[in-house]
Amino acid sequence: MGSPGLAAAVAKMRDAGVDEVAVQTFAHYYRQLERGETGKIPEESIEPVDMPALADAEVSEEDAAAAIRTTAVIKLNGGLGTSMGMDRAKSLLCVRRGMSFLDIIARQILHLRQSYGAPLPLILMNSFRTSADTLDALARYEDLPVEGLPLEFRQNMEPRLLADGLVPVSWPKDPDLEWCPPGHGDIYTALRGTGLLDTLLEQGFERLFVSNSDNLGAVPDAHVAGWFASSGAPFAIEAVRRTASDRKGGHFARRKSDGRIVLRETAQTLPEDQKALQDLSRHRYCSTNNIWFDLRAMKEALDARDGILGLPLIRNEKTVDPSDPSTAKVIQVETAMGSAIEVFEGAQLIEVGRDRFIPVKTTNDLLVLRSDVYEIRDGFTLEQVATDVPFVDLDGDYYKVVSEFEKRFPEGAPSLTKASALRVKGDWTFGPAVQILGDVSLETDAAQRIDAGAVFSDDEVAKA
Repeated sequence: MGSPGLAAAVAKMRDAGVDEVAVQTFAHYYRQLERGETGKIPEESIEPVDMPALADAEVSEEDAAAAIRTTAVIKLNGGLGTSMGMDRAKSLLCVRRGMSFLDIIARQILHLRQSYGAPLPLILMNSFRTSADTLDALARYEDLPVEGLPLEFRQNMEPRLLADGLVPVSWPKDPDLEWCPPGHGDIYTALRGTGLLDTLLEQGFERLFVSNSDNLGAVPDAHVAGWFASSGAPFAIEAVRRTASDRKGGHFARRKSDGRIVLRETAQTLPEDQKALQDLSRHRYCSTNNIWFDLRAMKEALDARDGILGLPLIRNEKTVDPSDPSTAKVIQVETAMGSAIEVFEGAQLIEVGRDRFIPVKTTNDLLVLRSDVYEIRDGFTLEQVATDVPFVDLDGDYYKVVSEFEKRFPEGAPSLTKASALRVKGDWTFGPAVQILGDVSLETDAAQRIDAGAVFSDDEVAKA
């Protein structure tokens, strides 16, 4: 098995009952790590990419309905929302009217089944940390499970490695911190290792739609399913035009050496290429993480590679205890789900509207989602009713953690339909029916409460 560090990591995984395909996949990336590979994608090796738009795709109602009837849905649901101070599945966060992300997702699926007479199974890829809470929350939807298919499968786990020596971390006071998920690129390994890929094929499903559970815009839309089915592509990703808020994130490009589409994440970008990464006029598209793939093509690719798809390595450096930067540095070996696009010849990108990309990564995003910028329509889809999505920047000292954020919006979010930006510096508690009009900044050195019905107008800076 090679080095002592790798032997120790493999033994630890096997002792924990990790699937052998996942063990061998981890070993594949460990060897790359040992060789000093970083997974970096130099700017000089890529060029900008263009793509067709979904708005221009002609799909008949018949083709759309036929495609959605042979589509299954997976939601990535392994995240705990630790960056927002959570210790359970982020998808259990309340969005509005007592409904969580999971509630809305379940109701979207049940509505689509009824509309199209489609089985449309919903399966969640949970982590060992999110499984129990998630299944408890979905137990109320008795019609959600599809006979012969599980409601969840588990993301694999792997040892975190000490940056000094690449040996598995030992952390007796919280053994959970010794483990990490292998990134959402693990979905392909887990699908094969659990047998779910074969089961879906046996039951007559032809394609999978995969998306994040914290993106309520990622509805398994029949029109998109029809486009993908008729394209003949083995793999496709929905992309959106990058905005200022996406400047520091990953993007699509085309590799010069072979013409394949690649997804370059921030962690794969060299320091000297950060300026190019952030150039929205050069690299114009980012991933929604809404992914479609042909089940048969995926099985063939995995079988040909002994279960190891060979996605680009992401070397993610953290500390043993994420809340304590003084603890030892560790390396998490990860891969990105979307990077599989470079594996498949004929893979495609399709530009979609921002209505299919409403991610919640911070409490800034959560405030917009809970506000009147969006309305929940028939079928439990979100519709943007504001002309533009406002830029929100809440003071991290008071609003980063969900529990503190909610204390400061006890009556709900302010009206943001006519806002272009809201910047909050300091400790402000919002009363009911507050309105933000245009570009507004609030600044204070001491705790302040905003009265019910207060209106802050364009270019206003309120200091207290």
